[in-house]
Amino acid sequence: MQFAIAIPTDADSWRLVRRAEELGFSRAWFYDTQMLSADPFVAMAAAALKTTKIRLGTGVLIPSNRLAPVTANAFASLNKLAPGRIDFGVGTGFTGRRAMGLGAVKLVDMEEYVRIVMALLRGETVEAEIERKKRLIRLLNPELGLINIRDPIPLWVAASGPRARALTAKLGAGWIATAGDVAGAVAAMADMRERWHAAGHEAASLDAVVLTGGAILEEGEPADSPRALAQAGPRAAMLLHRAADAALAGLPMMAPMPPGVADAVAGYVELARDFRPQGAHYLENHRGHLMFVKPEERPFVTAELIRRTTYTATEKELKERFAALAEAGYSEIAIQIVPGQEHAIEDWGRLRRAFA
Repeated sequence: MQFAIAIPTDADSWRLVRRAEELGFSRAWFYDTQMLSADPFVAMAAAALKTTKIRLGTGVLIPSNRLAPVTANAFASLNKLAPGRIDFGVGTGFTGRRAMGLGAVKLVDMEEYVRIVMALLRGETVEAEIERKKRLIRLLNPELGLINIRDPIPLWVAASGPRARALTAKLGAGWIATAGDVAGAVAAMADMRERWHAAGHEAASLDAVVLTGGAILEEGEPADSPRALAQAGPRAAMLLHRAADAALAGLPMMAPMPPGVADAVAGYVELARDFRPQGAHYLENHRGHLMFVKPEERPFVTAELIRRTTYTATEKELKERFAALAEAGYSEIAIQIVPGQEHAIEDWGRLRRAFA
C-alpha cells in the first residue's frame, strides 16, 4: 500500500509536497476547483521544481475548465520540469462545476476529451472539434525540447458510479475511488474488477487509489474533537453539500445514505433552502468545500457523520482498515491535508511507515 496526499490547491503547495516527499509519500494530487482554490498547473509547476521523486497529479482535472489541447500542452510542460513524474487525473467534476451552478460533465464528453489529450501526448495528429468545427491538430514542435512528450503520462479516472467505472475499464486507466468506509470500498472494488475483466484486462494490471480524508485520533478522543473536526470535518461535510445540491435541484442522491446520519443531512438541507441569493444556493453551499467547516454547518457535522464518511479513528484501527483496503486490491490511499492543518501530515507519515 502506497500513501499519497490530496491538496486543496495553494499556489505554494510545494512546501507541503516537499515535506510529503521527505516523509515517503508516493504522490500528491492537486484539486482542480477554480472558484475555491489555486490553479493546479501553477502549483504543480512550483512543486515540480522543488521536489525530485514524488509524483504529481491532477486530482482531478475537470474537462470543461480547459480546451483539450491546452491541457495536453500543460501536462507536457510539467513533464519537462518533472520527467516521468506527472499523472493526468480526470473526472466529471463536482465542486469545480457545482460552485458555478453546473452539473457534472457527461461521460461521453469526458471520454472524447481524454481521447484528444492522450493522443496529443503520444505525439499523434488527432481530430478535435474546436469552435463547432472538426479540425486536425498536433503538438507541432516537440523536437525543440520546450515540452516533454517522451516520458509517458499515465491516465487516472475518478469513478464513483458503475457507468464511470465501466469507462475507466474501457480506457484501461488507473482508478480513483472515493470511499469513507472499508465496506463501501470493498464493494466498489468488486464491481470494478468485474468491469476490468469484462474489458479484457488482467486483474493485476488494475491500479486503484482511494482518495479520502480523516484524522488519527488519540485513545478516547471523540471523532468531533476540535482537532478531528478541523482535519476530517471538511471531508464529512461533502455529503451535506452533495445532498443539498440534489435536494434543491429535485434530484435523488447519487449514493445510499450512510446509517445514522439522515437527521443531520436533512437538517442541513433545510438550512440550505434559505441560502442567499435565492437561485444561487451553490455559492454558500460550496464555500469552504473540502477546506473548512463553516460555522452554520457545524451542528450537522456530527461525530457520527465524521465516523461514517471519513477515515477517522485511532492509529490501530486505521492500520486495520488500510490493511483491509490493501487486501481488497487498492494500491494507494490518498489522504486530504486541509489548509491550516498541514502539520497533520506528520501523523499520517508515521502511520505510512507501518506499511513500508
